[in-house]
Amino acid sequence: MPEGDTVFLAGRTLARALAGKTLSRTDFRHPALATVDLTGRSVLEVRTVGKHLFTRFSGELSLHSHLKMDGSWEIYRPGARWRHPAHQVRVILAAEDAQAVGFRLHDLKILPTAEESRLVGHLGPDLLDDQWSAEHAERAAAALSAGPARELGLALLDQRVMAGVGNLYKTEICFLLGVTPWTPVSDVDAREVVALARKLLVANAWRHEQSTTGELARGRRNWVYERTRQGCHRCGGAVRVATQDHDVQARPTWFCPRCQSGPAPA
Repeated sequence: MPEGDTVFLAGRTLARALAGKTLSRTDFRHPALATVDLTGRSVLEVRTVGKHLFTRFSGELSLHSHLKMDGSWEIYRPGARWRHPAHQVRVILAAEDAQAVGFRLHDLKILPTAEESRLVGHLGPDLLDDQWSAEHAERAAAALSAGPARELGLALLDQRVMAGVGNLYKTEICFLLGVTPWTPVSDVDAREVVALARKLLVANAWRHEQSTTGELARGRRNWVYERTRQGCHRCGGAVRVATQDHDVQARPTWFCPRCQSGPAPA
């Protein structure tokens, strides 16, 4: 599932292409929305909340989309060839000089703009909220601390604690804290965790390259995430990978036994 900064950037890209423009054509290739036609409506703005994206239209309507594991929004000039096959298209929003094409979007809903909170009201503070404040940070820290025995990696992925962290940042936050993802929440400073999570997402929000090391060269962007072949970017030692959680929530999780202390699978 994409990180919050990936969704944030997708929203900003969509806004740059369509905000302030009138739709000349819409095409919903989704069973529940097959009869929807937004032609003639203006695109007012695009809002992201964690991993959720809302495109707002005149007439107080919003289109909610969630990228899930493999969804994407891409912008094309009219008549340009798509990079993905047509059978993967779920929605097209076209203006005179640009078209936004949503590929493999599993979650699509049209709803009144005033009711957006129905879909995101349960989430914790959005780490990329433009209005982020000390109150947001305290709320997230309190929600994190509410489960002291919970594995830190699982708590970080819980969007009800704070919205935006995915598997990459979960892994790298734990590395930067010097603990394994299986470490109980009670062993870390909740405020430090929240501050670090926001710092990483903000640093990457406006670029496609996601870096937790501060370097942008390929192969040097992460400390341990997906580095079983290269080794730890800090100490050069072997990076282990194990599964955290179970069933559909299970995620591969990387860690360095030298640089990180705490429990880990055998």
